[in-house]
Amino acid sequence: MRAQRVIGVTLGLGAVLAGAACSSDGDAPPAQPQAAVASPSPTPPPEHPFTGLPVAQRRPVLAVKIENTSAGKPQMGVRSADIVYVEQVEGGLTRLMAIFSSKVPAEVGPVRSARISDLHILPQFGKPALSYSGVQTKMIPYVQKASLFDVSDSSAPGAYFRAQGRYAPYNLFATPKKLLAKASQASKADDIGFVFSDEPPAGGVPKEKVQVRYPAARFEFAWSEAHKRWLVSQDGKKDVAAEGGQQGAPTIVVQWVKTDRSEFHDFTGSYTPMVHTVGKGTGVVLRDGMAYKVKWERPSEEEGTTYTMADGSPMPFARGQVWVVLASRKPVAP
Repeated sequence: MRAQRVIGVTLGLGAVLAGAACSSDGDAPPAQPQAAVASPSPTPPPEHPFTGLPVAQRRPVLAVKIENTSAGKPQMGVRSADIVYVEQVEGGLTRLMAIFSSKVPAEVGPVRSARISDLHILPQFGKPALSYSGVQTKMIPYVQKASLFDVSDSSAPGAYFRAQGRYAPYNLFATPKKLLAKASQASKADDIGFVFSDEPPAGGVPKEKVQVRYPAARFEFAWSEAHKRWLVSQDGKKDVAAEGGQQGAPTIVVQWVKTDRSEFHDFTGSYTPMVHTVGKGTGVVLRDGMAYKVKWERPSEEEGTTYTMADGSPMPFARGQVWVVLASRKPVAP
């Protein structure tokens, strides 16, 4: 808290003499002016650890697995997420895991199945709530042992509904408030290594567009000075939200990770990729129309990821939603 500043009001010599003259004439001396005390500056509300924006209180963390193919577009609720993770799944496609805490949308979806990589990302949030629709049979014991509150469609069916005008399995949506009501003890948002600043640091390279490729998906992030965000396009089309407007965020983190086969595979025999988010690596952070080369480090699953610049100082993100794009330099199709 800023210290209070006391402003002393000092009388001039003439005022002192005038006061003495009045006293000698027998009149009551004039009231001495009181020192003016400046009101203390209000303490700004603390920053949210996921977005860097002011927040009155920290709320529980909810993670939702969301379809990310054309069949599931447009998506609902993604724009309200604090963090959006992009992960590779079977067939070289991608799926989103949206993290909500500072605010929750009225509806979110389409909700789809969880993957083993999710269980390695989530421990940094303590014991969050996880919304999903099914997992591979072999993976059920892993979910049961994981540090999370299961609010899937089978555990909290009353929180889900089928949207009209869409076909299964891309029509399953959830009501976040109902999901969180089933996970009242979910961990509240806490530090996961993100650092924020109002102004971009030195050392960035101007960029208008950046592309990230997966074996069967392609993303483009284009800087919009008007919107102060990187607008998202996928497979050559603007990624438009169901609420209207194009998906986008002030900060995009392209985190190069190792991706290989896990022990799981789908009914067609396609292996589920394992996205390794613990360890060290390199990446690129996009903010304010600039690209910054960074190094990332995550010592364990229970800890968050730190991003540092060439001089070793923390890489500050722009305030607002953050996308973490987990990709490989040379895309692999396990």
